[in-house]
Amino acid sequence: MIRRVRKKRKLNAEINVVPYIDVTMVLLIIFMVTAPMLTQGVDVDLPQTSAEQVDTEDTDPLIVSVDRDGAYYINVGGADETEAITADEVAARVGKVLSVSPDKLLLVRGDKNVSYDAVVQLMVLLKGAGASSVGLVTE
Repeated sequence: MIRRVRKKRKLNAEINVVPYIDVTMVLLIIFMVTAPMLTQGVDVDLPQTSAEQVDTEDTDPLIVSVDRDGAYYINVGGADETEAITADEVAARVGKVLSVSPDKLLLVRGDKNVSYDAVVQLMVLLKGAGASSVGLVTE
């Protein structure tokens, strides 16, 4: 009788991760290609109805207002102006304030009956004057 000797196989406890890496790389490429397509439009912080008051260290923010006729008003030094000013004057005054304190809180107050275009034009004007961010005042 011939007896066969079986050799015991040594257990292999290693995991082959190459297929997982391949799948991960394919998914990474897919997400990198599709991500720019998903972000279209303008970055806008939309107002919410239950917004809380903004806590800021700046006790005297710079507030530019637009009335229902599209006239601009600005508060400088904490005092509201009662005379309407032009867009060029708004840009000049905001530019002066931001040159002294670039981290000044800048807010836009718009009448609820003012056109959307007037508010957008004011925000573009403020951005051109050097504002890095502009907040919107709501009630």
